[in-house]
Amino acid sequence: MTDSDREEIVNAVQSHPANQVIITHGTDTMVDTGQVLKQVSGKTIVIMGAMQPAIMKSTDADFNLGVAVAAVQALPEGVYLCMNGRIYNVDKVSKNRAQAQFQDL
Repeated sequence: MTDSDREEIVNAVQSHPANQVIITHGTDTMVDTGQVLKQVSGKTIVIMGAMQPAIMKSTDADFNLGVAVAAVQALPEGVYLCMNGRIYNVDKVSKNRAQAQFQDL
């Protein structure tokens, strides 16, 4: 994921008529993308991913998507991350690779 890719995502979100947006994203750089998306106003944006790919038997992808769908409808405008069945403020989250989870800062 490059800065150019992130700008493309920002442009797509800004130009889309929906006020509620869910973005599926790889976990390594989703916080970075979330920071860039903060420039979008008037929308609730939830970025979600999975620690195990959807093709794996023990994936958390389906669960995180369900949480993201509920969250995008209930949260105020802003940018959030959905991982581990939780919603995180994009400014207060980091990926703990050793524990294979996201956590509050």
